[in-house]
Amino acid sequence: MSHAALIGEQAPSLSLPNYTGKTYSLTPRESGNPIVLFFYPSSGSYGCTKEACQFRDAIADTFKPGKVQIIGLSPDPVDKQKRFFEKEKLTYLVLSDVNGDAAKSYGIGKGLFGLAPVARVTVVIDKKGIIRDTLDATINDGAHSKFVAKWLDKLEAEYASADQPEAGSTPPQVAE
Repeated sequence: MSHAALIGEQAPSLSLPNYTGKTYSLTPRESGNPIVLFFYPSSGSYGCTKEACQFRDAIADTFKPGKVQIIGLSPDPVDKQKRFFEKEKLTYLVLSDVNGDAAKSYGIGKGLFGLAPVARVTVVIDKKGIIRDTLDATINDGAHSKFVAKWLDKLEAEYASADQPEAGSTPPQVAE
């Protein structure tokens, strides 16, 4: 099953080591905020570093604090993830998917015509844990943070309209 086939479905839970080796477990429907998972081929490579730093910068400049959880995943071992995390001063979780379990769960195959261990794919999950969209842009590493920014705006508008009473409806009465 491809990642695109999961759009509209409940996002799978995952449990992987973070860059310090501590196991991090994620159950998307329990998060309470949108989640962005971005799968990338190799920590420290030019395109992956550029993408990871764009997410880091977007968290500081574009994304609203506390409104989204960003998680980067690659097949690199924990020690390589730690060096990458520290060198690039990343401000979000970076998980080690050495066995490819998360990539398989999310339908993410190899990238660059099978030359990269995993494709560069970003998955947007809403606060109810539903996969809303995916972007597979292995060559265009700069597209991912822009894709996420557009989705976060769309989700925020949806949440705001869901909180508004319908036109013509009466607000609930408060007992005194």
